[in-house]
Amino acid sequence: MKQSVLTIVECLNFAIVDSKRINILIVEDEPKVASFIKLGLEENGFAAEIAFDGSTGKKMFDAGDYDFVIMDIILPYKNGVELCREIRNTNQRIPILMLTALGTTEDKLLGFDAGADDYLVKPFEFRELIARIRSFLKRVSISETGGNILKFEGIEMNLNTYEVKREGKKIDLTKKEFALLEYLIRNKGRVLTRSDIAEKVWGINFATGTNVIDVYINFLRKKIDKDFLRKFIHTQTGIGYILKD
Repeated sequence: MKQSVLTIVECLNFAIVDSKRINILIVEDEPKVASFIKLGLEENGFAAEIAFDGSTGKKMFDAGDYDFVIMDIILPYKNGVELCREIRNTNQRIPILMLTALGTTEDKLLGFDAGADDYLVKPFEFRELIARIRSFLKRVSISETGGNILKFEGIEMNLNTYEVKREGKKIDLTKKEFALLEYLIRNKGRVLTRSDIAEKVWGINFATGTNVIDVYINFLRKKIDKDFLRKFIHTQTGIGYILKD
């Protein structure tokens, strides 16, 4: 991170091109880190604003018009997990990336459970941050312009509104349960290992000491399958899970 922003930008040699300038909220209590990120984002064609604590971050988010949020976890007054949950209560769509020195699997799962979309551990390569931002914004753009409904045997997922229905009955899912179901539907009929799911849905390497995948599969089963005669989420013993009729 000591490398100059100008050098990084010269190496990247790209910028987001859009009719609307992308506005990013940075919630970071270290002034040097926050300023570094802001300058780098602006050099890459983004607009960026800084909040130095969680409470201010929430006020700015409520009052502003942002397309992306980058936040630390350890923040004054309101930590990043609390802030993320509060944002998710009112906005399920905006991409949230947690940028923090806390890099254990447990820390990541805590952030994901709060509603974060991605996790980048300090110190980080600035070009990786830019790449992840571009990836999420592209995903949001695709969702808004088409291909926004996923269907499987009576299950319907609206990728724009995050609404899920089965046979017309509305089903409330958390953001991570939604992402898990989306991954299962996109890979219907295929056996998915726990490693596959951990990497694609949580963005982590699967540790055999954690049962988070099994726990979330059970959460999803209770909401998707329990009240219906036909069961779709099946266990492939010793391998993983499969979505099939």
